[in-house]
Amino acid sequence: MTLLLASVTGPEEAALVLTHGADIIDLKDASQGALSALAPEIVRATVAAVGGRRPVSAVTGDLPMEPDIIAAAVESTAQTKVDYVKVGLFPGPKRAQCVRALSSLAHKAKIVGVMFADRGADNALVPLMAESGFAGAMLDTADKRGGRLLDCMDVACLLEFVAACRKHGLMMGLAGSLEAPDVPRLLLVAPHYLGFRGALCVGRDRTARIDPQSVGLIRALIPFESCRPEHAPGVMRIDYRLLAARGYAVDPSSGDTATDQIFIRDFVIPACVGAYSREREKPQNVRFNVEVKVRRRAHSVEDMRDVFSYDVITDGIRIIVAQQHTAFLETLAERVAAAVLHHPLVVSARVRVEKLDIGPGGVGVEIVRQRPTDVAEVQDLYPAAARRS
Repeated sequence: MTLLLASVTGPEEAALVLTHGADIIDLKDASQGALSALAPEIVRATVAAVGGRRPVSAVTGDLPMEPDIIAAAVESTAQTKVDYVKVGLFPGPKRAQCVRALSSLAHKAKIVGVMFADRGADNALVPLMAESGFAGAMLDTADKRGGRLLDCMDVACLLEFVAACRKHGLMMGLAGSLEAPDVPRLLLVAPHYLGFRGALCVGRDRTARIDPQSVGLIRALIPFESCRPEHAPGVMRIDYRLLAARGYAVDPSSGDTATDQIFIRDFVIPACVGAYSREREKPQNVRFNVEVKVRRRAHSVEDMRDVFSYDVITDGIRIIVAQQHTAFLETLAERVAAAVLHHPLVVSARVRVEKLDIGPGGVGVEIVRQRPTDVAEVQDLYPAAARRS
C-alpha cells in the first residue's frame, strides 16, 4: 500500500496531520533547506505527543558528505527515539563511504537514505544501502524552488528506483514539492509512501501553517490500500475499486450516461517494438494518439478526485514502453487500452499507435475497447470514506 508522509515542524502540526489521516509523521525545519533538522527537544516532544500512534521520522540536516559527521548526526537523531532517521546523501566523492559508515548504526536506528533527483541521484547506491543495513531509500528534491520531482525525473525513471528498492528489500518513498495532481501519476509506480509539505500548507507555501483542508485533499487522493504488496510496481494494478470509495468514481447505478472526452495527440517517444531482429537492436520513434471517454460527474469539477488526468495516460504509456520489448504494435495498443480502461471513470478508449521510422509515412494500428462489465460496476465499498458534502 502507499502511505501518506506529512512533514511537520513540531507537536502542534503533528497533532493536526494525525487528525486528518497522515500515516507517517516526518520532522524537519521547513523554513530552511531540504533536510534541515529541528532541535532535539522539539523532536522528542513530538515523539511523545504522537505516542506511538504513527511512525515518526526525523532528518539529520543538510550535512557535508563526511563519514564521521554523518555517523554522529545519525546517532544523535536516533537518541530522540524516532522510528526512522532520514539522512541526506548528496553527490560527492565520499557519498558511498558515508553509506558504509552507517552500517554499524543500523541496529540502533532504522536509517532511510535520501537521494535528490536534482542532485545526482544514483540507483547504484540502493544495493549498497541494503548491504549497509538501511531500512529504506527515498527520492526527494534539494531545491524546493527549482521544480517538482516529476520535473526532474519521469515516471519510467522513478519506476526503476522503486524496482531497485523492492529488489533489495528496502522501503521506498517519493517526495519533492509534490502537488495534488502528482498523486494519481505517482501511484502508478507503487511507492511505499509519498511525502508532502508545501501541498499541505496554506497557499502551498511550505513555510506557512498546515491547512486541514489541504491535508484532507491529499489524504483523499491516496487510498488506504492503493497498491497491494504482491503487485510489482508499474504494472498498472492499482485497485480503483478502492479509489472509488474515496471519491474518484461515479456510481453507475445513477443512470447518468453523459461522457466527456480526454485525449492526447501526437505523443512521440522511443519504444522497443517490432517483430524483426533489427527492431530489437535499438528503440524507434512511436507515435501514440489516445481518446478516452469518461463518465461526467454529477457535480462540477472541484478537485483532482473529479477528473481523469491526461498525465495518467502519458505516464502509463511511458511505464508500459519501459517494461520490455514488444513484438507487435497490436500488443502495445492493447496494453495501453487495458491500463486506461482500468480506471472506473473510463467508458471506452481509442488507441492509435504508429511507427515513424519505417519509411515515408507512418504505419500502425488503431483499436477501440470498452470498459469490462466487472470494472464498470464500481460500488462504494467504504461509504464512510467518501467525500463529505
